[in-house]
Amino acid sequence: MRESGRLLVVGLIGAVLLSGCTSVESALEEATAEPAPSWVPPVEAPRAASERGPGIAGRVDADWLAEVSEATGIPERPLAAYAGVTLWKNSTMPECVFSWTTIAAIAAVESDHGRHAGSSVDAEGQVTPPIIGIALEGGDTDLISDSDGGELDGDAEFDRAVGPFQLIPQTWRNWHVDANGDGVEDPQNIDDAAMAAVNYLCRASAPQDTEAGWRAAITAYNSAPSYIDAVARIAASYAAAASGED
Repeated sequence: MRESGRLLVVGLIGAVLLSGCTSVESALEEATAEPAPSWVPPVEAPRAASERGPGIAGRVDADWLAEVSEATGIPERPLAAYAGVTLWKNSTMPECVFSWTTIAAIAAVESDHGRHAGSSVDAEGQVTPPIIGIALEGGDTDLISDSDGGELDGDAEFDRAVGPFQLIPQTWRNWHVDANGDGVEDPQNIDDAAMAAVNYLCRASAPQDTEAGWRAAITAYNSAPSYIDAVARIAASYAAAASGED
């Protein structure tokens, strides 16, 4: 699989910096302003719900969501996806030692938690309007010809990154999953997209409770130093806020 990017590529294995996404641009700029953490150690696991609700999001305790959302500024519905998929992954693949702060930081860089350009995440985890990146036609991005007939991205000439985690169509084809249990695998659904991203990260490098393991996972996701620094910086800020250090 050709799943790598260049300096201005900021998506999950080939996604691109969305034009006009100031939160992404500022995150990358801040990452070079001062030394970023070299990695982000695992944090305390999310609290699991005593009575499980539907899908990945239903695994997470509602009080934990409210508390951590207020502390970090991450909206509750996207946070439920990040926390839920972390609980699931660490129960099915404990050797990955995955932390919710990592996937939350990636989502912040990719799409401001599904809020890029006025989009929003509804109660079912659906992102509307859909988030679609610029054409991967070379120059400042990889050159990736159309791989899906425009089915996911509306472009039959070049691929475009899609959804809150900016997955390119060929990546989604390799990692597609139904995480919210609605019978549909959709990269524009934050539960499905988050699980695909975590599955890839844990496949790329496990465990992630060491600097080498964590950096290997993020490097596989995107090898640009500014991207890795941005994810480390944001993940560390979420960890500090959730623990009450901020």
